Amino acid sequence: MAGPFCVVIPAYNAQSTIGRAIASACQAEVSEIVVIDDASDDATAARAGEADDGSGRLFVIRSEQNLGPAAARNLAIANTTAPFIALLDADDYFLPGRFAALDPECGGWDLLADNIRFVPEESGTSSRAIAPNGNTVTPRQLDFEGFVAGNIGRPGEQRGEMGFLKPVIRRDFLVRHDLSYDAQMRLGEDFDLYARMLALGARFGVTSACYYVAVERRASLSSSHRTEDLAALLASIERLSCSSNETHREAIAPLREQVAQRWRLRSFLDDKRNLGLWRALTEGAWAPAELRGILAQIARDKIANHRGSEPRKARVRMLLQGSDWGRQLPL
Repeated sequence: MAGPFCVVIPAYNAQSTIGRAIASACQAEVSEIVVIDDASDDATAARAGEADDGSGRLFVIRSEQNLGPAAARNLAIANTTAPFIALLDADDYFLPGRFAALDPECGGWDLLADNIRFVPEESGTSSRAIAPNGNTVTPRQLDFEGFVAGNIGRPGEQRGEMGFLKPVIRRDFLVRHDLSYDAQMRLGEDFDLYARMLALGARFGVTSACYYVAVERRASLSSSHRTEDLAALLASIERLSCSSNETHREAIAPLREQVAQRWRLRSFLDDKRNLGLWRALTEGAWAPAELRGILAQIARDKIANHRGSEPRKARVRMLLQGSDWGRQLPL
């Protein structure tokens, strides 16, 4: 009997990691593995083909134009049929036993996610060197308000990361509600889909047992995001707010303002590059309060960038921390 899970892997210039990702997905409960080579200009497709275990469940689809992660996931999902969809980034990997441990049917979950272990890229940590945290932990239900709150940053603290979760998703829920990834988004596309599912009543279970490893690169500052990507994320949050009830809108408001601040910063940096600092300050359409916030954010980013350039020890961290993870998330 075919397993109930398919794994979708969008990949762009991932020749050095795609084999590891595919190998980690070759678990007994997985019936389909679809790699979307998103117009890579390296040997991603060839390396993916070499990772085939001969079971007939690997499919590599080559896109002739770069679609972006959201559209690539939509393409992969459209080419699979398994009841549950598992998301995997091309430079990440699953730990052994993940799909034996995650049972969305037990509890009727529409989304079911485990913890994420973040491993610094420079550590060279391999899947063989990491033992899964396979403690049996009953999933807790994550509601809309809790999910949104888990993506809001606090001053002096690491930004919220609940949108980084990589749940298995019930295909039938997507079909019934005609849901898919927003193909225009290249930033926050996972957050957007999960939030829309929760707004429609999806049951989202999260367990602190850990079977997903994310290879973590240097932290991206707000100035590293493309202006158009931040604009698309902001637009998605505004659409979500417009279609939500009052309780949901109240939960979304602080997140919307944070993303708007990041968009204003990126727009100002565009003006500075195109016009020069003085003209950006004097001729840009910026209210004094907005300029104060922008300049303060630039100062914070410079400090963070300086710290990030200093030598650091390889550090493994977990997304969900402590037994009462609902209150100990990095908000």
